[in-house]
Amino acid sequence: MAVVQASIESAGYKGRAEVIRDIHFSVGPGELVGLIGPNGAGKSTTIKALLGLLPEVKGEIVFGNGEDSEPHYAYIPEHPVLYEDLTLWEHLELAASAMGLSDEEFRERAEELLARYRLTEVRDHLTSSFSKGMQQKIMLVLGFLHRAELYIVDEPFIGLDPRAIRDFLDMLNGERKRGAGVLMSTHVLDTAEKICSSFLLLSEGSIVAQGTLEDIRGACGLPEASLFDCFAAMTEGT
Repeated sequence: MAVVQASIESAGYKGRAEVIRDIHFSVGPGELVGLIGPNGAGKSTTIKALLGLLPEVKGEIVFGNGEDSEPHYAYIPEHPVLYEDLTLWEHLELAASAMGLSDEEFRERAEELLARYRLTEVRDHLTSSFSKGMQQKIMLVLGFLHRAELYIVDEPFIGLDPRAIRDFLDMLNGERKRGAGVLMSTHVLDTAEKICSSFLLLSEGSIVAQGTLEDIRGACGLPEASLFDCFAAMTEGT
């Protein structure tokens, strides 16, 4: 059973109700689906539709079996969203409270994540004093604090150093082995080609190709091409 199934006829904003059209896909347990496309293709709008942040959506989005009142997903945004007057640990406490984590579960998970991303020594510092890379690490820690069924990740590699990228990919791999699904928007196509199980290629608000790398190659008529070359061929002029 898919962790999310999306069948979106159209979605957008007031005055622009059809920014994306005919977006149909699913993410299964253990899958890492790469959401790729040029700027303005509709990637962010697709993510906002999944998160329920758009005023105009025609279609249906079902998380898990569709019976739970709350979808069990975690969202890791492209740009850090933090409170200037809270410390790192206070951010984690606030998130844990919103997620309903027990104190024991929260502390064990938080300390594990802080150690992994080498943030333990600054846990009581205000996040406003952190570099952009450190703030992005905080978003990863917040995203992984609760073991979700689905991770929605938007451009996660921006601002991360190579070691943090490796830690992030190891975390994703571990969560996938646990059975979580991942939808990841990224422009880092060489990395996406190596780690994603399938792809959604968007252009001008619609899916122009989807499936495995072999499926994408077949759709663009380039049987030996890299994901980058397929991307270039299918989005030329957009």
